[in-house]
Amino acid sequence: MPQFFLNKRLILLLVSIIILVALIGFSLNDRDNLTWPEQFLKDTVGAVESVFHRPAHSIKGFFSNVEGIRNTYKENEYLKAKLEEYVELSVKVKVLEDENEKLRALLDKPDSIRDYNAIQATVIARNPDKWEWNEILTLNKGSQHGVKQDMAVITSDGLIGKVKYVSQFTSTVQLLTALDRTNRISSIIQGKENIFGLIEGYDEEKAALLFKRIPYDAVLEEGEKVISSGLGGVFPHGLLIGEITEVVPDEYGLTKMAYVKPSANFYEIDHVIIVDRVMMSDVDIAEEQEEE
Repeated sequence: MPQFFLNKRLILLLVSIIILVALIGFSLNDRDNLTWPEQFLKDTVGAVESVFHRPAHSIKGFFSNVEGIRNTYKENEYLKAKLEEYVELSVKVKVLEDENEKLRALLDKPDSIRDYNAIQATVIARNPDKWEWNEILTLNKGSQHGVKQDMAVITSDGLIGKVKYVSQFTSTVQLLTALDRTNRISSIIQGKENIFGLIEGYDEEKAALLFKRIPYDAVLEEGEKVISSGLGGVFPHGLLIGEITEVVPDEYGLTKMAYVKPSANFYEIDHVIIVDRVMMSDVDIAEEQEEE
């Protein structure tokens, strides 16, 4: 019996090999049609591929989309950071350009005030409250730097006020727009030394200083410059205050009043010059008036 089974296995193996070789040889021949076993096998494989292809493709597409969204999110975050840096840098550049322009204007200013002792200072505090915003500001220079009470304070554009209080290292400036009855400046029309008046008060609606007590018969025109007269004993002569925008009779009809647009910007004050009045002789004042 064992010998029989061994022979039987050998015979089956030989038959299988012969069939396999025949099939291989048959498959290698050039044919126009497939055999039914080949067709069955291909159709079976195709059906299985069809069943698994769509879900596999969908899953692959899902993970591709997730990866794409993740990459897009990272890219957006990167671009946002770069955009924020660009905006921040643009703001810094603009601030530096404005500050540079203001400082250049201040550097040129001492040539026009060479008759005064000039002290450059920076605004370090200003109350955001509407009332105090137009009243006072604080500078980083005090008595240790030569600052004294009642010194005039100007920007590169014109007069803004005077030193009200002085401490060792800081000083408080009262602006021309401060609503204080003692806040007065003796002023004149540039080129018309015989027309005197006082800058006292501020009209918030018109954003203009009030040039009062002008002689009724004085001839004033819009656009004329108003400067400090130097006769009040506080402010030096010739500091630009602003220009006339409107002239009206006063409430009693005895004198005139003019609205003066300030030459200085009272809303953006960063750097200023504190100027000390230099006592000049009558001859010097007369010569200066003749030059104007």
